[in-house]
Amino acid sequence: MSLLADLQNINLSVSTEKIIAEYIWIGGSGNDLRSKARTLSGPVTDPAKLPKWNYDGSSTGQAPGEDSEVILYPQAIFKDPFRRGDNILVMCDAYTPGGEPIPTNKRFNAAKIFSHPEVAAEVPWYGIEQEYTLLQKDVSWPLGWPVGGFPGPQGPYYCGIGADKAFGRDIVDAHYKACLYAGINISGINGEVMPGQWEFQVGPAVGISAGDELWVARYILERITEIAGVVVSFDPKPIKGDWNGAGAHTNYSTKSMRNTGGYDVIKKAIEKLGLRHKEHISAYGEGNERRLTGRHETADINTFCWGVANRGASIRVGRDTEKEGKGYFEDRRPASNMDPYVVTSMIAETTILWKP
Repeated sequence: MSLLADLQNINLSVSTEKIIAEYIWIGGSGNDLRSKARTLSGPVTDPAKLPKWNYDGSSTGQAPGEDSEVILYPQAIFKDPFRRGDNILVMCDAYTPGGEPIPTNKRFNAAKIFSHPEVAAEVPWYGIEQEYTLLQKDVSWPLGWPVGGFPGPQGPYYCGIGADKAFGRDIVDAHYKACLYAGINISGINGEVMPGQWEFQVGPAVGISAGDELWVARYILERITEIAGVVVSFDPKPIKGDWNGAGAHTNYSTKSMRNTGGYDVIKKAIEKLGLRHKEHISAYGEGNERRLTGRHETADINTFCWGVANRGASIRVGRDTEKEGKGYFEDRRPASNMDPYVVTSMIAETTILWKP
């Protein structure tokens, strides 16, 4: 096994200028990540200089067998924390051979929204709080929980320490450092309310880069849990009963919100979000009705409300924002399995472009 590890860690630059590029894309479910690698003649830092590639869409639920070719367009480059050196991870989106985005390509429409002059002028910032649950591989039960049983009730686990409170910290810290190495603007991690549940935060990130960075952060997490023999779940309510669900709270601000008088802009934006509550909920992740019950730090899925420092609201405004009269707000509705391309662009579209 030591020889295998040595071979995996070979420094390619000693003997060749060639590098390995791992192309990443989103599969047919809209939540599954796929990837494959190819050799390039030398280092690349501009995604526009990377070759397009293809894959068998009939094996990912994205194309019929008789016309199965789907084309990958490279969109963002990150350093590869697994192979290191000049090797890279490449976030791609998917198109037909004719150049049309396939139905599961949500990045295409998001990029159109973020390139709109009115949106670009507002320089939208996002900070996404990605919650997830670590599961024991063979039993699909949270890490650290007795098989077929339950731990003590919630209370000591949030940001807790100790072998009886924090389960999987080695995975969490490995992921944290790997994301920093990759160039992802990961801003922190913490243990969550339910044991075996954790959170990492990505941001602030501007526009489309928020979606790119969160998807690649998820990819890195999946790869690390693969190595560790643990399963990561983004289900919004992995355990029924008196246990917290998992969300992807999305913090948001525009240039106007960050400037003097921004609090009035924030309140107007929240009012617009309330008018489109149903449309947003329908796009904020599958199974979210199991999480947004009005309990466990959530608002009921059918009710829109906002408040200052209120974690039981749909939208939370921080005390500092209220005090300073400018800043940001937090949309607490998105589920942990949401598509960040959809959520970030929809918030921008509703608050900047939509005219009620």
